[in-house]
Amino acid sequence: MIKKYMQDYKTINLKTNRFDIIGDIHGCYDELIELVHKLGYVKRGMAYFHPDDRRLVSVGDIADKGDKNIDSLNFWINQVNYGGGMWVYGNHCFKFYRYLIGNKVKLTHGIEKTVKEFNNLPSDEKELFKDRFIKCYEGRCHYIMLDNKKLIVVHGCLKEKDIGNFGKSIKTRCLYGDITGEFDENGKPIRNDWAKEYNGKSLIVYGHTAVKEAEIINNTIDIDTGCVYGGKLTAFRYPEREIVQVNGKAYAEYRGSKKIDFSCI
Repeated sequence: MIKKYMQDYKTINLKTNRFDIIGDIHGCYDELIELVHKLGYVKRGMAYFHPDDRRLVSVGDIADKGDKNIDSLNFWINQVNYGGGMWVYGNHCFKFYRYLIGNKVKLTHGIEKTVKEFNNLPSDEKELFKDRFIKCYEGRCHYIMLDNKKLIVVHGCLKEKDIGNFGKSIKTRCLYGDITGEFDENGKPIRNDWAKEYNGKSLIVYGHTAVKEAEIINNTIDIDTGCVYGGKLTAFRYPEREIVQVNGKAYAEYRGSKKIDFSCI
């Protein structure tokens, strides 16, 4: 399924090439809907569309840690299925996928909340959601190239030499960032700051590493601004290169490598 996706969709060119890329949501569904409305999208049928033919794009990590994880996932499944947007999967998306197909995963770092919501669904809804999620996930990829490769959306990391390639090691970096093999005091992998070495012509928009404000380094921008920790949910508007945000509530305690106090936002 992923091979089919790469053949058909690894480079996507639309008539307008206008996108609103949204950072890590982590189950913050109320903030997501507030931001979507703020961006000017209107619900038509099962998905949200923009009067100026823009498209929503997710950098992944849609669920885990917040309190409306299934709602958040259903939102993006509908956006993809009904032509309203695109979704690049992140490491939390990958973990939940592995859980649903029967692999053993540790129910920690927020996925326990998503699994609890899933298991509380009525049996018929549970099976329907599982089928929809698996099919949608298997049709996505670990990064997408847009506007003739002028724009790339990835979850964690994409080095210049990796652009246009889709190997296993590249997928690992896309999901988890440029990990060093070492761990911090909370058991989370320590990552290299790959953006400082990036010199590519393609603009890379990513998330995964929570920052207090959207962080521009070289031709990259990190838009995970810690919504689930009480930070903000951020959208990056392309080609305008504008930032649109809404405030988030603290549903989880921040335990990242960088010491960031989101409560001061």
